[in-house]
Formats: sequence, structure tokens, C-alpha cells
Amino acid sequence: MTSNQKWRAPGLLLASTGISSLGDFIYLVAINLIVFNMTGSAAAVAGLWIVGPLTNIVMKFWTGSFIDYRSKRKVIITTYWVRALFIALIPFAPNVMIVYLLLILLSVAKSFFGPSSVTYITMLVPLTMRKRFNSIRALTMSGAFILGPALAGVMILVSSVDLTIWLTSILFVLAALLFIGLPDKEEIDRASIPKLTMKQVGADFSVVMEFVKAHSYVAMVYMSFLAVMLFTFAMDAQEVVFSREVVGLSEFEYSMLISITGIGAIVGGFVLSVLADRLSIRMMMTIGILMVTTGYLVYSFAWSFASIATGFIILGFFMSFLNSGIETFYQNNVPVEIMGRVTSVFELIQSAFQVMFVLLLGLAADFFSLREAIVTASLLMLVTASAFSMLVWKPGYQRAFVEGE
Repeated sequence: MTSNQKWRAPGLLLASTGISSLGDFIYLVAINLIVFNMTGSAAAVAGLWIVGPLTNIVMKFWTGSFIDYRSKRKVIITTYWVRALFIALIPFAPNVMIVYLLLILLSVAKSFFGPSSVTYITMLVPLTMRKRFNSIRALTMSGAFILGPALAGVMILVSSVDLTIWLTSILFVLAALLFIGLPDKEEIDRASIPKLTMKQVGADFSVVMEFVKAHSYVAMVYMSFLAVMLFTFAMDAQEVVFSREVVGLSEFEYSMLISITGIGAIVGGFVLSVLADRLSIRMMMTIGILMVTTGYLVYSFAWSFASIATGFIILGFFMSFLNSGIETFYQNNVPVEIMGRVTSVFELIQSAFQVMFVLLLGLAADFFSLREAIVTASLLMLVTASAFSMLVWKPGYQRAFVEGE
């Protein structure tokens, strides 16, 4: 098989996920504006940050049990159609309560997409190609990160927020159509699919716990990574307030900051795609997590546009290294037969802690100051990232980082 033939299906998958990521970032800008225009409330906009995690807490108890016994390809295509439909309905919402109801339904669809996507990628992309695939995917995500908001801004300027939302819906339709061209890697015997009952969900939780016990090192590495990411989520939720009110950036400077971060992410993704074959998974994970943490440390102590931009460039550049390394590690060590259930349980735990961390950081900012809260979070992130790095390089576990035969 030629190189072009080997990359045909992964390339189509990259195109589909890249287009959906572009839609996600356009949607993010538009929905913030819609909610703010409807309510004039910063709290209502901030609520957008916890809709997803709260929905996940409810959904992730059983999504893995649903996904693992069904075609991941069909589940992903269905979630694309559902997201396209509900996003298209947002401009017709008469009030913010209906908007939030649609956002909850969108979060439900997305809760199926995540575990299905990581499992399907693992089934489609061979072990020897995964690191490069994830590196290129990180580049497409970085491109969507900067192109999405920029395109949303232009669309809103020349047309309206509603048309921008409908563009997002069209992008998800296109992503679904591309996905239809991908092969179904499973043969599902419909008669053997168990009924989705509490007993079945409990049995599937036991399967996940057995995997965690049998592969405690893999579970510890991944949970340590999620622990570090909790700090990034909590600090990102306060990013606008910290940048505008603490550092004193203007609205224009803040928008420039987001663009600079995106450029850093694109450059980092491009560098990684070139160097992927020369860097081990361990190196990608440790360089990524320590440098992303450094970026957040610089951000937490920033006093000017130049200093905060430096922090954002660093974390934007190295986020691709971290994400590609951890995704490859995860795909290589979790069996596809139970990956949906394992992913759902991990995401359930992550979502519960995300809500708690956002609330704790908000309370800390009220009792002390936002600067002190952000600095404390970044220092704790450094401690956690250092522990993660030592765990990754713990002797005797080289087999967990095998990249190919």
C-alpha cells in the first residue's frame, strides 16, 4: 500500500474533525454574543462554561455503555446531524431559557461524540501512524482555534450573529457528509447488544474499575494529566476578567491576545508535525506539560500586554505537544473494546472536578483577590505538572510508551 493510500482514510478523518472544530470555535464566539445580547449579564455568559461539565456529570454515567456496543462511526455521524439541527434552531429561540435548553441538548450530543471519536480514531489509525496523525490533528485544531473566531468576527461584522450561527450548522453538516465516506471498522451484531439498564451500567463500571486496577500506571498517568488540566480550565474561566480588570488590557488588546495565542498554537502545531517522528511520546508529554505550565505562570504574574502575551504564546505553542503526546499514549494503552466506557468514566470525573474548581477559584477571588487566586492556581499547577512528569519517566514502564512495531 502506498503512502497516499495509507493516508486516504486518516486524511478524510482529519478533514471532518478539522471542519467540526472550526464550527466549534465559530459557535463559541457567536453563542457568547447571543447570550450577552439577550441578557446583558456577564454571569449568564459565564454560565456557558459549566453547561457542558454539568451535562457530562449526568450523561457520562451511561454514554460509555451505549457507545461501546454500537457503531462508533454511526454515533459520530448522528451527533453531527443533531448538533447541526440544534445550532440552526438557536436564532429562533424567543428567550435565554430556550437558548440554554438548546445548549444542554447540544452538550448531550457532544457527550456521545467525545468517547466515540477517540475510539474510532484508535480503530482507524494504525499504531505506527498515530503519533503523526495526532500531531497533524493538533495543527488542524490550532488552525481552527485562530481561524474560527476570526471568521466569526468577519461574519458578524458584515452580516449578523444569526447568519454566523447558521454557518456553524452548515459546517457540521459538511463534517457529517465527509464522515459518511469513512469505513465502518466494526461488525455489530444487533441481537447481542445488551439493554441499557442500571444493572448493565453497573456492570460496565465494574469493567472500567477492573481495567484501572490491572493497568494502574496507565490510569495514574492519565488522571494526573486530567488533574493538571483542571487548573487550566478554572483559570481560563476567569481569563476575560483577569486580562481586562487585573492586567488592564483594552478590548482591542484582549482580542489581539487571543489572535497571538492562536498564532503561537499554529506555529507549535506546525513544528510538532515536522518533529513528531523525532520526539518520543514521553518527551512530547513532559515538554508539553512543563512549558504549558510555564505559560500559565507567566500569565498569572503578568502586568502588561507584552508580559501576558508572552505567557499565552508559550502555552499556545506547547499545547499541541502535550495534547498529541497524551492522546497517543491513551490510544495505545486502552483497548478499543472498552475505550468508550473508560473515556466516559474519566470524563465524568473530570467534569465533576471542573465545576468544583471553577467555583473554588471564584470564591477564592472573592475572599482574596483574583490576582492571588490565579497565582495560587498556577503554582499548584506547577506542582501537579512536576509530579506528572516524574510519573511519566518512572523506571520500568517503558512498555506503556511503545510507538510501533
